[in-house]
Amino acid sequence: MYILVLNSGSSSIKFKIFRQKGQELLVQGSVDALGLPHANLEIKDSVGHQFEKKIPNADHSFALEMIFKTLLAHHYLANLQEISLVGHRVVHGGEKYTEPTLINKKVIVEIRKLCALAPLHNPANLQGILACTALLPKAKQVAVFDTAFHQTMPEVAYLYGLPTNLHRQHGIRRYGFHGTNHKYISEQATQLLRKNRKPTGKMITVHLGNGCSVAAIRNGISIDTSMGYTPLEGLIMGTRSGDLDPALIEVISKAKKMTLHQTEIFLNTEAGLKGISELDSDMRTIWQAVGKKHRLAILALDLYCYRIVKYINSYIGVLNGVDVIVFSGGIGEHAWYVREKVCASLKHLGISIAPAKNKQNVQIFSAPTSKANLIIIPANEELEIARQSLKLIS
Repeated sequence: MYILVLNSGSSSIKFKIFRQKGQELLVQGSVDALGLPHANLEIKDSVGHQFEKKIPNADHSFALEMIFKTLLAHHYLANLQEISLVGHRVVHGGEKYTEPTLINKKVIVEIRKLCALAPLHNPANLQGILACTALLPKAKQVAVFDTAFHQTMPEVAYLYGLPTNLHRQHGIRRYGFHGTNHKYISEQATQLLRKNRKPTGKMITVHLGNGCSVAAIRNGISIDTSMGYTPLEGLIMGTRSGDLDPALIEVISKAKKMTLHQTEIFLNTEAGLKGISELDSDMRTIWQAVGKKHRLAILALDLYCYRIVKYINSYIGVLNGVDVIVFSGGIGEHAWYVREKVCASLKHLGISIAPAKNKQNVQIFSAPTSKANLIIIPANEELEIARQSLKLIS
């Protein structure tokens, strides 16, 4: 049995195919620039063979069809019936979906309704589901929701300081995102540390990629997280502003002569590291510029790390201490200078790094005397989606 894991974005598709009960990666790939003349399909297998193909102006359905044709042509699949399970990343499950869910017509209707809560994400996720329904009619499909893991947050964490009827009538509350990876890395960290008989009950997970979030986890349960009603709240990110005074929305709208909708897009795509540095959203570019004493790059890095420190410290207060801090995502796993800068601000709590281990991205990089373990766990949302999907149908 092969398991296809699909992450459909508005202009991209990412996929992985697993075999042998979801543990072994067979092949992975992506399609970028959907709907544009330069749309491109890339596929790479587990031993490093790569294939690339231009698919101009492809939509989700055609892109998925070309993915399958390429997999068949290169004999990764004998036929499409070998894919018996599809796990979909669905960004927003609202308050209704707290667990992986087998997709049927009713669930499709509900995901469509939830597009109002995630207009940049759920419609694309839905397109992937509908394309697979047409191309893989016999396969079971499972939705794994980014918001599900954080549905354990208490009211004091998820409610805003607003009239409560806005929550009751319109679902306005904090939902949190990146839940699939926060769940995965918290479980992996727990397994790792339990082997060494080290405590894991009070855990802070830090997901740092183009999107960034922090979660406070008590005994495996999410009790708070930095993203809110949308993924715009919280940390400074690659192109997202993070926390912002709500009154600034109107100010920015007038200053930039934009509609409210255009302002929301601006805060999602032109702010964050990109806006502060006036260079790029990529942390590697920022770090190179920091080495050249670029003032705005230095400022961008400082602001980025400062916001992370604020959230970590606040969650230490929420948890009444911390046993382990886990770093994940492209930046969390590889940008030793970010980890170094963040952890330097935690020395007053007795938390410290082993500098050489940190620079070498060693998995446990805390100093022997540190009062909390500092760990790197590589993100693997696709594997987690495969596992959760398989568990649901087993």
